[in-house]
Amino acid sequence: MGSAHGPENEMPLHEVWVDGFAIGRFPVTNREFKIFVAETDGPVPAFWSDPMFSNPAQPVVGVSWNDAIAYCEWLKQRSGKNFRLPTEAEWERAARGQREGCLYPWGDEPPSERPFPGYDLKTGGPELVGANPPNDFGLHDMSEGVHEWCSDYYDAGYYRYSPVRNPGGPCSGQRRASRGGSWRHRIKFSRCAARSSLPPTFKYADYGFRLALTP
Repeated sequence: MGSAHGPENEMPLHEVWVDGFAIGRFPVTNREFKIFVAETDGPVPAFWSDPMFSNPAQPVVGVSWNDAIAYCEWLKQRSGKNFRLPTEAEWERAARGQREGCLYPWGDEPPSERPFPGYDLKTGGPELVGANPPNDFGLHDMSEGVHEWCSDYYDAGYYRYSPVRNPGGPCSGQRRASRGGSWRHRIKFSRCAARSSLPPTFKYADYGFRLALTP
């Protein structure tokens, strides 16, 4: 986990063990989040009515960390299964697939040298989920699309003291961790080790989330 040559918040490169878990093939979509909104009378995401972000097959955006947690709790009660947000360690394990040590979910090849068919939405905004090829685990959009909230509090120096087994982030903090790339960035594809964060109340047009599940 992490990187030996990236920004300081990705150092040091270190070994981590995570217990078995399940994770969504795609980020949560507008179509899925709409059911939650209808059944709970909210919260309605920011940008919900903007044509750039309203395609049912786009990842839902404009949701805070708190909104993502509310969705997980609703789905947990609805399904009887332990849905939640992934930890940073789980997310990075999932993104790497069978290519531990590689920069990207597909290997070390720069994004500029790879074909990404994508889906050119005339309205702009993030691509439809699953537009590009999956990684070795069959997971889509781990490097591109939207930043995805994780369950952890964020600490730039966490890797210096994190446990080897099932690290779940620091006990407190002002920001929540997030992973993955962003359709808004000049470079839209993130490395597996790249870390980001926001205060949990913020709602940005390039922030969504992906579900994890404890078996």
